[in-house]
Amino acid sequence: MHIRESIQFKGKELALETGRIARQASGAVLATHGDTHVLVTVVTAEPRADMDYFPLRVDYEERFYASGKIPGGFFKREGRPSDVAVLTGRMIDRPIRPLFPKAYNDEVQIVATVLSVEPDCPPSMLAIIGASAALMISGAPFQGPIAAVKVGFADGRLVVNPSAEAYDEAGTEMVVAGTKHTVTMVEGMMAELPESEIVEGIELAHEAIRELVGLQERFAAQIQTTKKVVEKPDTSAADKMRERVRAIIWPQLSGIHTLQTKKTRGEFLEGLRQRAIEQLVPIGATAEETAALTSEVSAAAQKLLEIYMREQILDRGIRLDGRRPEEIRPIDCQVGVLPRTHGSSLFTRGETQSLGIITLGATRHAEQIIDQMLFDGRKRFMLHYNFPPYSVGEVGRIGSPSRRSIGHGYLAENSLRPVLPSEEEFPYVVRIVSEILESNGSSSMATVCSASLAMMDAGVPIKKAVAGIAMGMIEDEATGRHVILTDIQGSEDHYGDMDFKVVGTRDGVTGFQLDVKVGGVSSETMREALDQARRARLAILAEMERAIAAPRSELSEYAPRLTTIHIPIEKIGLVIGPGGKTIRQIIEETGAEIDISDDGSVKLAGPDAESVAAAQEWITDLTSELEVGTILKTKVTRVVDFGAFVQLKGGAEGLVHVSNLASGFVDKVSDIVSVGDEMTIEVIGEDKMGRPDLKRIDGDNAGGGGERPERSSGRRDRGNRSDRSDRGGRRREESPTDRPSAPAVEVKIGDIIEGTVSNTTDYGAFVELTPEVTGLIHISALSDDYVRRVTDVVRSGDHVTVEVMNIDERGRYKLRRIVPESERKQPKAEGLPVDEQPKEEVRNEAPREPIARPRPTRPERQPEQPHVDEPLAEEPEPEQPDAEEPRQPPERDDKQPETDEFEDRW
Repeated sequence: MHIRESIQFKGKELALETGRIARQASGAVLATHGDTHVLVTVVTAEPRADMDYFPLRVDYEERFYASGKIPGGFFKREGRPSDVAVLTGRMIDRPIRPLFPKAYNDEVQIVATVLSVEPDCPPSMLAIIGASAALMISGAPFQGPIAAVKVGFADGRLVVNPSAEAYDEAGTEMVVAGTKHTVTMVEGMMAELPESEIVEGIELAHEAIRELVGLQERFAAQIQTTKKVVEKPDTSAADKMRERVRAIIWPQLSGIHTLQTKKTRGEFLEGLRQRAIEQLVPIGATAEETAALTSEVSAAAQKLLEIYMREQILDRGIRLDGRRPEEIRPIDCQVGVLPRTHGSSLFTRGETQSLGIITLGATRHAEQIIDQMLFDGRKRFMLHYNFPPYSVGEVGRIGSPSRRSIGHGYLAENSLRPVLPSEEEFPYVVRIVSEILESNGSSSMATVCSASLAMMDAGVPIKKAVAGIAMGMIEDEATGRHVILTDIQGSEDHYGDMDFKVVGTRDGVTGFQLDVKVGGVSSETMREALDQARRARLAILAEMERAIAAPRSELSEYAPRLTTIHIPIEKIGLVIGPGGKTIRQIIEETGAEIDISDDGSVKLAGPDAESVAAAQEWITDLTSELEVGTILKTKVTRVVDFGAFVQLKGGAEGLVHVSNLASGFVDKVSDIVSVGDEMTIEVIGEDKMGRPDLKRIDGDNAGGGGERPERSSGRRDRGNRSDRSDRGGRRREESPTDRPSAPAVEVKIGDIIEGTVSNTTDYGAFVELTPEVTGLIHISALSDDYVRRVTDVVRSGDHVTVEVMNIDERGRYKLRRIVPESERKQPKAEGLPVDEQPKEEVRNEAPREPIARPRPTRPERQPEQPHVDEPLAEEPEPEQPDAEEPRQPPERDDKQPETDEFEDRW
């Protein structure tokens, strides 16, 4: 039978549905709110014979597909439950468990599976509602229903189920669960909220809970489910045995109040139990009879201790250890107890002891990576709680943390988070470990205190000290009379009716958690417990301040040093270097760790201040702007055909172009400078990519080829060139930043011009277009075919027709040679006679007549001297492949620069 019931809740439909899916379970409910869908199933089974407790198990299953994500990791599927899933499972368990009969011990398993999730409709709250509804229709003797909501701030006022954005802004979140009449579970994290506002938030939540409970009642009423009847066990035999044991041990129980330790009280009670066994187990009884009677006597003695403790507290206000209800056990605080850690403390309250240890991490590698259904990111603050079995004098398992340990650690972590400094104030990653060395109640609150002390010892600039206290309650169910207990110990937690943990500073509450064993507590009881907890918290803070009143001004000498600087985003690549070369060099030579973010913030961490300072200076030099006019002394690091690379500040490289190495023409860069040479350079500008434009200024700024004679107006006499390099050169202007004067005849992009080759290089040919204008034909623009050597195509003095392709910002001309018709080869059309071959389409033929330009008269052409790299004997022309086969260019000559690299430099 398909049943669906819904209401409008906080502007969206909230519905409960059953009978359509998961029909093999004892109870199955699909709970929806907005776009959040959670399937909750309940399955019950008969108890095992050895079961003497209620085996309730709750599993909260996060599915990444619910938020449109694929799990990370190698296997790409959900594995062990995350900490959030563990905490949510405990959150479902805690308000439900008290609402089962004490005699009920059937196996019950609740599984909540998140199928779809909307951030503003929290699936954890829907899972609690769905679990309650599923139990209502499962036949289990659940004394519900219950519901749960979140409370937070929006626009400065308390609201139910605030949006995810509002929660992030306010930092306050309370989860409240309860029945129509009482509250059964509360937990939350808040930014120093006053106790009065907490009670106000709980009352606001309870109004919404009543509405959701009504929805479940209407939903369950449509399904005729027969609940299992739990018969009240026959306790007549146990009652008789208890009276017999009472006559023996009750008069002696008053002596327990004088015993101050858990161990001595345990030995005292064990002595009373053995006395009762000796008197009540007859001599000559069989082994089976002895075992049965011993078990009955032990159970009776245990029950009598509970009755005695509760009566003494309710009637006389005396606890088992002799304290009054509001009295706190003796407190001892120590800091700096471990010499090599970054911070440490030892907090002892009675017989509960926590050793807090701080470790500071300096880079993103120390952060915890979070990959969850609703959240991806990193955590900079972590608190881990360890509860070894020796802390309670037992033998037990040591391994991965239990659900209880995860829950206690997160309670302490969330309660400390509101006082943490921002990342800008303290960029370190903080990890706290709480080692519970001994425990007799409230170890999670001892963890809060030891963590606060340890952070102050480590120099973490927390805003205020934080302390925690565990409150309890003893209530007479018949009369409703109750007593609130401060700083409960193990027996009071075990036999009591409430465990209420409250954490805060002097100014307000930062976290709390409430669990009850009765049907619930009222708002008045909550208010009373919070007021009493505040008085206890202030007393504990006073004791802590005696050990350390404020965070230390300096970090431990063993803590890493960390600083954060900011660099321009466009300089990030400069710091990293090609393939990470630069950043690796900085790390290796300084010993510092470097973490660069996309926004330009750079974290520098190292074992000492010197390594961090060295890395900071290096990066600052590397990214600082070199202003025009800056003069530097430097060394040559690389020599290339088009210039020399020199080392700048911070290990960066800059290029001194071949045209800026000397005042005259430079035939070969290696004739002027070599790797390791020192030179003085001047910053004369910046190229289009933001890199410094450099010029050599030491010496006479000359070398290599001789200077050209001064140009005269009009034509010039080239004269005898025997006194200079065979390649000649154009004289540069005094300042490379000056633009050349306007030519007599204007040369524009796209012009087709006849010019004369003035000189050739390995990477191209310089062509004189007019007496005032010289341009470059790169080797790649000399021919339609692959060119092995420039001199295979043109030589100095040759007349060429060129097209002006580009004029850069410095007035330099980039040219392309118009290939003559005579150099073109006619491709053969396969299968056609020669006379029918198609005419070649001339791709480089100029679309218009060349512009006549004045050209200087030249002397008779001198025989071209061989290039220094060429053999004296003439090399044969490379073999031409057949026209039918596509020509494959040979491997590029190592001395021929890549086209785009050269063009970027020229």
